[in-house]
Amino acid sequence: MSLAPLSLPQLRNSHWLDSAKRLVPGLLLCAAIAWLASTLAALPWFGSHGLSALTLAIVIGMLVGNTVYGWVQAPAAAGVGLSKQQLLRLGIILYGLRLTFQDIAAVGASGVLIDALMLSSTFVLAQWLGQRWLGLDARTSMLVGAGSAICGAAAVLATAPVAKARADDVAVAIATVVVFGTVGTFLYPVLY
Repeated sequence: MSLAPLSLPQLRNSHWLDSAKRLVPGLLLCAAIAWLASTLAALPWFGSHGLSALTLAIVIGMLVGNTVYGWVQAPAAAGVGLSKQQLLRLGIILYGLRLTFQDIAAVGASGVLIDALMLSSTFVLAQWLGQRWLGLDARTSMLVGAGSAICGAAAVLATAPVAKARADDVAVAIATVVVFGTVGTFLYPVLY
């Protein structure tokens, strides 16, 4: 057995393999939840009750997170972390790229103006209510406002570095946005 030091290409390959081994269990768990949610959403009963793949993925994720995730957290944490941070952001970017200038033109200037007013008024209202009525600090209310106005937890995660938010600010904002978003996900189809 040779005790010679590893060459740079060997170190790179070894590091890459170690990283892949750490990420695969969590990525597989997230992929399994996404697959199950998509499969269930394709069934007529779920579609007729307004339950999309996103809604089902939230429910499945909550069930897994509160039941079996504790048993698989150690091997899955790195892959789940990658999924909820980088892959979620990438998915939002790719989804946004589907929007074309023709789509924007089809909505018209009034549609764009209404969207801009809704987004900005939701953000400002969350800031004002959060700081004046609920006593939240500026960072937390900014994160809650971004999450409520834009697209939920992913917007909170994307805004956190800009707001120089602490981990507890991010946790409060994500919990707030996810709880109210989840309630709305189930309430809106019923109201419709």
